[in-house]
Amino acid sequence: MALVATRYEHVVLNGENVPVIAGANMKVVELVLEKMAYGWSPEELHFQHPYLTLGQIHSALAYYCDHQEELDRDIERRLERVDQIQQAIEPPPLVARLQAEGLI
Repeated sequence: MALVATRYEHVVLNGENVPVIAGANMKVVELVLEKMAYGWSPEELHFQHPYLTLGQIHSALAYYCDHQEELDRDIERRLERVDQIQQAIEPPPLVARLQAEGLI
């Protein structure tokens, strides 16, 4: 898969034009979602992902800040897809039983 360099030292675009952290198998949006969901600082993100350097993390977050509108649309599309999948599948038997009993 061909990677395209960006102005950000540790961020490249993969073959699908998705920004990923160079040298790691992680999309920028995945790191951003963790920051949003858990409120993690760059240092905490590094603790959770020790295979990433702080330079890679800061570069990914800088890329997000400079491309926020585009990446937020991508995040929204991903969340919509998750909702579609969840609506399309039957709940597991335990969940169905708990719902039927009014426990959830």
